[in-house]
Amino acid sequence: MKITKVAKIPVKENPHKVDARMLYDKESAQTVHIQLNPGERLKPHITPADVFFFIIEGTPDILVGDEKQRVETNSLVESPKDVVHCIYNNTDEVVRVLVVKAPKPVAKTRIL
Repeated sequence: MKITKVAKIPVKENPHKVDARMLYDKESAQTVHIQLNPGERLKPHITPADVFFFIIEGTPDILVGDEKQRVETNSLVESPKDVVHCIYNNTDEVVRVLVVKAPKPVAKTRIL
């Protein structure tokens, strides 16, 4: 059994300049833990693979396509491949999100 502790994984450099840690990186899927402090956000981007976001902590605003909605903790949000998406922390509390891309993208994500 392999156990990965988020706190032991180094922050991955990323164009969003947020705390993003690669927890799982296989051909079948990728999983990243993202922490957004109050006021932080990702840049809108398009991923060449299906993505889902599982909200671990906080209530972020999530954009998928032309829909933007506040999402509660313990919710899962789906974003199909090639559709713009983004996560915003417009609250006073930390937001933690598990981002899963399946299958692992073979092309680069496009930042808008």
